[in-house]
Order: sequence, then C-alpha cells, then structure tokens
Amino acid sequence: MENELGPGQNLAELVTRINRDDLSKIIGEDVIDTLEVVAEKENHLAVIRDLTIASLRNTPEELFTRADVRKLIYEAMSHEKLRELANRLEIAPNTVQSIDPTRNRSIWKGYLGFFGLDAREIAPFQSELPVQEVGVQFGLFPHQRNAAQRVWRKLDGDHSRVVLHMPTGAGKTRTAIHVLCRFLTSREPGVVIWLAATRELLDQAADAFTVAWPVLGNREVSLVRLWGDYNGDFKELSDGIVIAGLQKFNAFADKNALDLLRLGSRTKLVIVDEAHQAIAPTYASLINKLVETGSFHSLLGLTATPGRTWSDIAQDEKLSDFFDGNKVMLEVDGWDNPVEYLMAEGYLAKPHFTTITYSPSHELSECLSRVPMDAEELDDSALDRLGEEVPRNKAIIEEVQRLIENGHFRIILFAASVRHAQIISAALFALGIDAPVVTGTTNIGYRRRIINSFKSNAKPPIVLCNYGVLTTGFDAPNTSAAIIARPTKSLVLYSQMVGRATRGIKAKGNETCEISTVVDVNLPGFGDMAEAFTNWEDVWDG
Repeated sequence: MENELGPGQNLAELVTRINRDDLSKIIGEDVIDTLEVVAEKENHLAVIRDLTIASLRNTPEELFTRADVRKLIYEAMSHEKLRELANRLEIAPNTVQSIDPTRNRSIWKGYLGFFGLDAREIAPFQSELPVQEVGVQFGLFPHQRNAAQRVWRKLDGDHSRVVLHMPTGAGKTRTAIHVLCRFLTSREPGVVIWLAATRELLDQAADAFTVAWPVLGNREVSLVRLWGDYNGDFKELSDGIVIAGLQKFNAFADKNALDLLRLGSRTKLVIVDEAHQAIAPTYASLINKLVETGSFHSLLGLTATPGRTWSDIAQDEKLSDFFDGNKVMLEVDGWDNPVEYLMAEGYLAKPHFTTITYSPSHELSECLSRVPMDAEELDDSALDRLGEEVPRNKAIIEEVQRLIENGHFRIILFAASVRHAQIISAALFALGIDAPVVTGTTNIGYRRRIINSFKSNAKPPIVLCNYGVLTTGFDAPNTSAAIIARPTKSLVLYSQMVGRATRGIKAKGNETCEISTVVDVNLPGFGDMAEAFTNWEDVWDG
C-alpha cells in the first residue's frame, strides 16, 4: 500500500529548494537576524535551513496550519509530489493547494504522514482555545449534583442522619461516592464505613471508589475490603474507607467490641446501601454503635424504595424514625415525579410491562390456597412447588422465546428457587439458548466469567437465570428485558428486580425495556414504577 501511495516528501530535501527570504517567512526574520549574529557567516544559510527543518518537524501543529507556510511548501514541491500528496489524501490533484488539511482529522493525519510526521500526538487545531470545554472523569448529571448537594447540607453537622432516595438506575452509588469523597477531603483524617448485604453491591462500591478517588481525592487513603473471601484488617485504620458486608462486619463486632468502639471513634460517616435493612435489630445496634461513638456522627442511607414493605406502615415509620425523618428525594424542576423525567430524558429506559399467565394444576392451586394471606413471602416448599409447575415453566420459556424474537439479547430471569433456575436453564439450553445459572452458592470465578460474558456485546442471546442474587448492585446496561418469576409481596424486592433492566440510553443502556411478570393465583402483582417511587412519601418529612 505504501508503494502505491508513494514514499512521501522528504522535508530536508524540500527545504533546500526554499530561498533565504522565504525561509524567514516560515521561522521569522527576528530569528534569522539572531542566527546571522551568532553563526559563522559561511554557515548562515545551512543553519537557517537546519532550524527550519527542525521547526517543521517539532511544531507542525503551529506551522502546517498556516496557509502561507503551506503555500511556500507547495511552491517548492515538484508536480509529481503534489500529485502524490493528492493521491495520499484521496482528493483531486487540482484541489490539493486549496484545501485546509486541519479541518478533517483523517486528512490531517495523512497530510502530516506524507511529510514523515507522526500525527498521533499532534493536535490538528490550536491546542489552547480562548474558550474550551473541559470534561470530567467521574461527573454527575444535573439531577445527581442537585441530590448530592442537598444530602451534603443535611449531613453537614455534628449529628445527622439522612436517606438518599433515588430510583434504581438513577445513580445512587455514583452520587453517594461524590458525597463520600467530599467527606474524606474536608474532614481529614477520617474513616468512612460503607455497609451492604450483597457481594454485587460491595463490588460496585469498591469499583466506584477506586475510579473516583484518584479524580476527586486529595491524598492517598486506604481501602479495606471485608466481605466474601476478603478479610482486610482495619483495626489500625485512621484514614480511608472500609467496605464491608453487614453479616461479616457484625460477626467481627460481636467478637471485638473494644475494636469496634475504637473504629467508631475514628469514623466520620457511615453509609448503608439498601437502607431499609438498617432497622433489622442486629444491624441497627451495630450501626448505632458506629455512628454514636465518635465526636462526629453522620449516617447516610441509600435506597430506591425507602420502606421495608408495601403494606406495613409501622415498619416504614420505624425506618423513617431511624433516619430522623430526613430524606433527600431526587427532584427535578417542572416534574412531579422524577422517574417520569428520567424516562423522558433517556436516563432510564421506558418499561413495557407484560404479564405471563398460565393455567395452574390442581396441586399447585391447593398449595397456594394454604398460604396465609398476611404472609410476607412464600415458604420454601411453596416456592419449590412453583418451580416444578410444568405449565408455568412452559409459559416462561415461551416468553423467553418471544423476547428473543423481538430482538432482546440480554435477558435476566429471576427464578422462584435455585432448582427453578436450574430447570429453566436446562430447558433453554435444550432449545439452543445460552442460559447460565447464578445463585448464592455459585463459584466466585465461574460467576464472574458468566457475568462478564453477559455484560459483553456479543450477539448470541444470553438468558441469565438467577435466584437470590443480582437484585442489587448488578449493573449490565445492555440488559433490555427481565422476567420476574419469583413471587414477592415486597415492593422493595420487586423494584430492585425491575431495575436490572431499566438503564437508559444516557446510562449506556436502552431506550425501552420489557418487564414480564408471572401472575400466580392469589398472589399480588405490582404496577407502575413511577407510582411505586412515591409509595412511602407520607411517612417521611422530606
């Protein structure tokens, strides 16, 4: 290809054809005046030519962008070289002297390459503009910045508690990381403790912090991990962040009461992801000890659904009381409901809800009829029976096929039980559909490979069959459909499952998504996402 295009123009050879007066137009008469004073008289022209060659090679973004310099160069080039340059740039030979090569990056690269210059590190335009847009590496959308500022104002005191209420997919973690980094930079030294219940949430928090702190931070701090196989030692930590699983941290606290108090004395901020878990008696006691031990007490809860149930107002009031009735809700001027705004503007995908119905067997109907109407969740035996129901599974599989036919390549299935996930997976594999299973007992390495494959943009469709995991902290923006085959009365859980498929275009997701929910006899369903977001407004002061 290089031979076809020609060898290009040698700059040293070209400059020998330019006279002294024209060389002065390239590098400046003042420079030449100085050179003629310091250089030996017989070497004046050679020195001027050497400097011109060096200037063209070292500052091409300054010289080749000048039309007068390009004109002098063209006048020194042969007709053959001009045609060769036109061929290199894929333009008509009679236009080569009139075009501005800096206006097209591809042409600019080829233009400089013709003269033996590497364009990869050369800006085609003025490097410093009078007005320049400067980007950020860990920025926030306007509605996220507004929420972060309001959270900060509520936490900017010696003793403060607040819940940040943002819909799933609206960037709770990213927004909270900004607040966290602001705490660490303004109250150094100090410790921040981030608590969550699931591996996905903990991984997400740690990943976000390691990306954000090099951009937002002001010093080196320690990140201590305490979940799963991680056993980071934070007993002597005085400056940094502990990201810990609630169960594992609570086990540590039970055995090391004095160390817990010492850590609490150094702690400036505690963050609880999925804040509705904070009022479980065991965890509430742990959180209170951390928050109330030191001289500076701040607690931030994160949630998409600030309540534990959808029917027990007393529990919701208990959660509100735990956070002193303080809640920062995502707000957007001109919109009554932020979810509607996020969907309209492409931050969240617009969901299309469909129901999956089936005719239950007599045995299943009998089983479900024995479930108490006030039961918050089905027991294991009922869930297992649901998972074995052939008509139900057939309807689920047909829905998977329909979604794939409609162009969905990443589908997440929330199964009724571990065995149910395995049954659906086996059936889909038999139909030639990749359908790996992920549960709480899945090997960590295998689980990571499955999730990475699911997050990829490879075209073969993948249906991720899971039970008990991936409802929170799992971020795969290309997920465009969710099948909810796990019955629940928890609007919190239902909203979390729906949220796995609602990443919008501006969050590198989809414009629309489909949520397919299995409807079982005598079990309640759920409706509109926007309505769900305001479900608990009456128990919070705002």
